[in-house]
Formats: sequence, structure tokens, C-alpha cells
Amino acid sequence: MITSILASTPTSMETGAFFCSNRQYETYHRYIPHEVKLLFICSDPKDPKHNDEYCRDVKAVLEEIGFYVQNVILLDGRSENRLEEYLRESNVIYLAGGHVPTQSEYFRSIHLAELLLNFSGTVIGCSAGSMNAASTVYAEPELDGEATDPNYQLFIPGLGLTDTMIIPHAYSVMNGVLDGKKRLEEIVFPDSAGKCFLLLPDGSYLLCTEEEERVFGEAYLIADGAMKLFCTSSGSRQLKKKTEE
Repeated sequence: MITSILASTPTSMETGAFFCSNRQYETYHRYIPHEVKLLFICSDPKDPKHNDEYCRDVKAVLEEIGFYVQNVILLDGRSENRLEEYLRESNVIYLAGGHVPTQSEYFRSIHLAELLLNFSGTVIGCSAGSMNAASTVYAEPELDGEATDPNYQLFIPGLGLTDTMIIPHAYSVMNGVLDGKKRLEEIVFPDSAGKCFLLLPDGSYLLCTEEEERVFGEAYLIADGAMKLFCTSSGSRQLKKKTEE
């Protein structure tokens, strides 16, 4: 059974410091073994310099909050042919942030969803990694031209760790403009017709265990062009019981 901790971002975008709010520290230490065997899976397999730096930062944060990182494996274009072996050697997977469609294409090319069926450990998701953890992913337009491209694919297959479609970086979405459109009102709201999205600010996260899916921290639900507060800052609320599935 995989436990997933799917965050907008577990660390501050400005300082890189770990968010200890919303019981994230306690959640990590409850569901992640003290001796971590880390498999870091990138978002862009063709960017080794960035991947090396990002992986080092993740290792450093885990050590700063009290884990012993016994082993680190970085999966990108240099090492992807050994994924099955790496999964056997790991107990924690980190799904990196980045560009959602790029990461999704990479995950499909290495058959990650299928190979995860044999993994029992904890998955940490950050931003795009959290989005791509869903069964069906809402790939919210992010780059210039994506919101006006008629061929841009909004809904793409994901890893199936949750059925919840996450949108990270809530305040950037609420206040942002892309291709001349307000990201929330003119892009996300129309895309939510017949759908439901979970909008998470940085520091908030979705915990998926065998028993339930639970939101920690401020969070919003967006469905059929409307948004409502689902969980308050520093609170937690059950999103779904697994027995309902």
C-alpha cells in the first residue's frame, strides 16, 4: 500500500525552508521511515543540472527535519532504464515539481504507473508531481500560449495514486493572468464544468492513506465554475473515506 503526501509545495518557494505548519512535520515523521532510501523522480529528464541541484535540496531538507537519508537515487534520462531496480531499493519516492505535461509524458515513457503497483512505501509530491499523481490529471495551462492553443490537452492520464485533481500554488492561480485571461475566473472555472478540483496554497497538502484522503491546511474546492472554502488555515478535514470507493 502506498501512502501519498501530495503538496502544493512542502517547502517555501522563497527560502527553501520546510513548512512545519499544518502538521506537515508530524505527518512526515508518521508516514516516512527514519532511514530514508530516496528515489527522486524528475519532471524533465533532459535537464540534468537542474535535477542534480533539486535532488540535493530535497535530501538536505529531509536531513534538516530529522531523517537519516541512507541512500539517494536520481531518476532522469541518465538512469531511467534501471527504474524497476531502483523501486525495489527505495522506500520513499519524491515526485518533483515542474511542467505538468512534460513530466506526464516522461512518466508514461518509463511506465511509472504500472511499476508503482509493486511499490509499497511513501510518495511525496510537489506541485506538478502532486498533480500527476491523480488518475486523471487537470493540466492547468501554465506556459504562454497554452491557454489559447486549441490542441492543448487539459486532461491527461496520471499515476492513479488518488482520484483528486490537485491545483497547486493557489494564490498564483487566484491572482494570475495567462494569455490575457484571468487564470482562475477565465481558465480554471470554465475547465471545471462537470469536474472537481482541489486548490491548495503553498504549505497545504493532501494525505492519502489506506483509510482516507485528508486535507491539511487552507484548501478550496472548485466545481462547475464555482469555488468554496473546504478547509481553513491550520485545520484538517477529511476529503474522502477509502471505504466509499
